[in-house]
Amino acid sequence: MSNTNNTLKGKINTNTIIGLGLLTAIVVVMQFISMGLRFGTFSITLTLIPIVVGSALYGWGSGAWLGFVFGVTVLLTGDANLFLAVNIPGTIITVILKGALAGAAAGFVYKLISKKNQIAAVIVSAVVAPVVNTGIFVLGSYVFFFDYISELAKGTNLFVFILVGFVGINFFIELGINLVLNPAILQIIRIGKKNFGGKNQIIKTK
Repeated sequence: MSNTNNTLKGKINTNTIIGLGLLTAIVVVMQFISMGLRFGTFSITLTLIPIVVGSALYGWGSGAWLGFVFGVTVLLTGDANLFLAVNIPGTIITVILKGALAGAAAGFVYKLISKKNQIAAVIVSAVVAPVVNTGIFVLGSYVFFFDYISELAKGTNLFVFILVGFVGINFFIELGINLVLNPAILQIIRIGKKNFGGKNQIIKTK
């Protein structure tokens, strides 16, 4: 029985590595695709979808990892160049942190709610991810780019200027995409738990 348990655990761990590796690649590819979808200053973020899936399947740590990869890819694609020209350390911290915390938060929320209702867990985590991602961006803008944005705002309320000038319609599009694709996200999570060693997968032995 012990050998059977070890074999099954090894298989699940292998499937987890494969599944997380696949999602990591998807995050990178989708971020490059997102570069062509631009409204206003920044591109639309499509990568929150695989981040939500990964955080639900493999836990908040994996969600944080996928968010970290998302942040690194944003920096590599040049989508953060506007802020990099002003404050390099501040930009790197903000971009990496917002992605990692969005993934971690989605994972925490999913784990908390899925015990009672998986559908509700997916919906809430799909909402939490873009909210945290955008919220950390706004906070980072205040902390690291206050003077720069104040000059651009020219007397306009800074919070309103950030929402309109930098966040704009992007947040609502990202949130809408996550909600519209929620049934697909739920189905992917169910398939992933069955085939790729999701975190809630149960090892049964005779």
